[in-house]
Amino acid sequence: MAPQREWFEKDYYEALGVSSTATAKEITSAYRKLARKSHPDANPGDLKAEERFKKISAAYDVIGNESKRAEYDEVRKLAASGAGPDGFPGGGGGGFGPGGMRFDSGDVGDLGDLLGGLFNRGGGGGGSGRRRQPTKGADLVTDVYLSFEDAAHGLTTGVQLSNEAPCPDCAGSGAAKGTQPRVCPDCAGTGVTQENQGLFGFSRPCASCNGSGSLIDTPCTTCRGIGRVRKPQEVRIRIPSGVSDGDTIRVAGKGEPSPGGRPGDLMVRVHVASHPRFTRDGLNLRLVEPISITDAALGSKLRVSTLDGTNVTLRIPEGTPTNKTFRVKGRGIETTKSTGDLLVTVEVETPTDLTAEQRDLLEQLDATLKSTRNSETNGS
Repeated sequence: MAPQREWFEKDYYEALGVSSTATAKEITSAYRKLARKSHPDANPGDLKAEERFKKISAAYDVIGNESKRAEYDEVRKLAASGAGPDGFPGGGGGGFGPGGMRFDSGDVGDLGDLLGGLFNRGGGGGGSGRRRQPTKGADLVTDVYLSFEDAAHGLTTGVQLSNEAPCPDCAGSGAAKGTQPRVCPDCAGTGVTQENQGLFGFSRPCASCNGSGSLIDTPCTTCRGIGRVRKPQEVRIRIPSGVSDGDTIRVAGKGEPSPGGRPGDLMVRVHVASHPRFTRDGLNLRLVEPISITDAALGSKLRVSTLDGTNVTLRIPEGTPTNKTFRVKGRGIETTKSTGDLLVTVEVETPTDLTAEQRDLLEQLDATLKSTRNSETNGS
C-alpha cells in the first residue's frame, strides 16, 4: 500500500502514546488500552470519544502493521529532512536551484504518485503523460468483541459499517442524469501532465481534473459530483474457531470503493473476553480444580466440565501433590489444522474450621506419620 498524504502531517506514535522505537507488543498494548477506554460501545452518544477511537484506530492501522509502519517511518524521515507532500523541500512546491532536480507534486494523493514520474526523461505538454493507474480503495478498520466461547468455537456474525458506495443516481460517474463526464482537454484523459526541468521530466496530477482524466459539467445533485455516497450496511464475516485476542481478520473487497479500481479490504480486529474458569495457552485450554487433602492422599476420581459443557473424569492417583497437571487429549481448541488439549491443574485444599472430631483424627494421622518417619530414619 502506498503511503498516504496525511502520513506527512500526523504523528501516529503520539496518537497511541508510544515512542517511535516502541516494539510491536508495546504498540498493541497501548492501542488495546486506549480502544477499551474510547470505544463507542463504552461511551454511547459521546461524539468526542468516537473521534478519539477513530484517531487511535487509524494510528494502529498504520504502525500496528509491520509493512505499513516501515513505509510510514520512511515518510517521517522525508518530512524531518524538510520534504513535504507538495514538493521537496518544505512542502510548498519549492525545490533546488535552476539546473538542479526539482518537482511539484500538486494535489498528490499518495507518495507513489509524488515520486512516480521523477525519472521520466523528456516530457512535453499536457496530455503526453502516462495515464494514472487506478488505485485500490482505502481499507476500513472495525472491531468485533467476542465471548471466550465464541472465539474458541467460531461463528458467523455481522458488523455494522458506514462506508462509501457508488451513487445510485449517477452509477458512480458523478454526472447528472442524462449527462456524461467529458474527457479533460488539458491531459487528454490521462489524469497527469508533464513539465520539463533541466534534464528531467516530471509527471504531476492534472490540475484541471484533479487527476481523474474527466470533467463534469453538470454534477449529480445526490452526490454533488463525487460519484459516491455514504451508505450504512451490515457485512457478514466468518470468525474462525481458535481466533485469539488481538488477531486481525481481513475481508477482501469490503473496504472503500475506488473509481476504476478495486475496493479496499475490511480489517476486523478481534477482542476476546476472559472466562471465569478457562484460560488459553495456544490451542490448549487450562483449568484449575480444587481437590481435598484426602482425595490427594488416598486417590480419587474427579469429574471436570469442559468448555463445550460435556464432562470428563480424571483419575487422581494417591499421593498427588498440589499443582499437579493432568492432560486430557483433544479437549482444547479445535481448528481446521489442529486440536489442543485440556490441561487440568489440581490444587490441594487445606482444611479450615475443623471440628473437634476432625482435629482429633488429623492429630492421630499426624502421630502415625511421624512414627513411620522415625522408624524409617532409625532403620536406615
